[in-house]
Amino acid sequence: MTDNSVLQLRENGQITLPTSVRRKTNLKAGDLLDVKVEDDGSIRLTPQMAIDRSQTYFWSKRWQQGEHQAEADIQTGKVEIFDNIDELINDLESDK
Repeated sequence: MTDNSVLQLRENGQITLPTSVRRKTNLKAGDLLDVKVEDDGSIRLTPQMAIDRSQTYFWSKRWQQGEHQAEADIQTGKVEIFDNIDELINDLESDK
């Protein structure tokens, strides 16, 4: 179900989202929105979360691809489990 509203663009480029839209999307003053202009000229607003600068690496495309691959490896059993650190080190130092 979509809410249809007509918004007026004010002189300084601001719009006001109707209360019903803010409630439905749980948006509050100060929240961040990503703005994307689609090929057909429509505008898509997507709520975003602020990320602490020290954590931005985790959300990079490259890091997230690695996270997805690691999760897939875990799901398919492509992992080894060690009982202690010595077993891990011995495995790393072996000539497999």
